Amino acid sequence: MLLIAPWSTFWERNLLVDTLPVFGGVVQLAMVRGAVSGVGAVNLGAGAWELVAWIRAGARRFGTHGGQSL
Repeated sequence: MLLIAPWSTFWERNLLVDTLPVFGGVVQLAMVRGAVSGVGAVNLGAGAWELVAWIRAGARRFGTHGGQSL
């Protein structure tokens, strides 16, 4: 969500932006959008890293490696 939302119309048109015009001007900056997208990319990378670690731990726990028994 953080990776794509800053570049969508949802980012430009929401209650927070409509009620606070100063905030709306700040979130429209490409630098802010890029920073939020960067946080989203780091979050996706960390999630993928943890998923791979979790799968490897499960494979070690059950004694399998690449579909073969150890």
